[in-house]
Amino acid sequence: MAQNGSVRKRGPNILVTGTPGTGKTTTSSALAEATQLRHIIIGDLVKEKNLHDGWDDELDCYVINEDLVCDELEDLMEEGGNIVDYHGCDFFPERWFDRVVVLQTDNTVLYDRLSRRGYTGSKLSNNIECEIFQVLLQEAKESYPEDIVVALKSDTIEDISRNVASLTDWVGSWHPAS
Repeated sequence: MAQNGSVRKRGPNILVTGTPGTGKTTTSSALAEATQLRHIIIGDLVKEKNLHDGWDDELDCYVINEDLVCDELEDLMEEGGNIVDYHGCDFFPERWFDRVVVLQTDNTVLYDRLSRRGYTGSKLSNNIECEIFQVLLQEAKESYPEDIVVALKSDTIEDISRNVASLTDWVGSWHPAS
């Protein structure tokens, strides 16, 4: 127990966000392996625990219930030592995260990645526009203290490796707030 009676976090909580196709899961998985932090993929959690309000046929995805997701994660986030992997960030409580990483990818690279995943029509164009207008970076800056938000280029395997190394160093030097 810490002096104020709260449990000391076992490690930092990191949110890895970005447009689909920017490398969130690849980066988060490698970072979890390097740091032994718990990797939580929100999309998988939503499916496994039924934390959604049904299926969106137009966007071809579940409509997540943000309240249910936050309720499900509360204890884990208080414990600390988590990497949360999701393409949105504005509904998570600000107090949860010590670092918010926004991955960004060149539009041509992103287009190719999303096309290989089978994205077409409005699902493809909406995600490309989201990246062009830096929607997720803006959302992160509006939702969290700017000093914990970092944008990282994620075009190549080398970029991802460099990002993982940099974040691993950050985790190694992290100290809980007193």
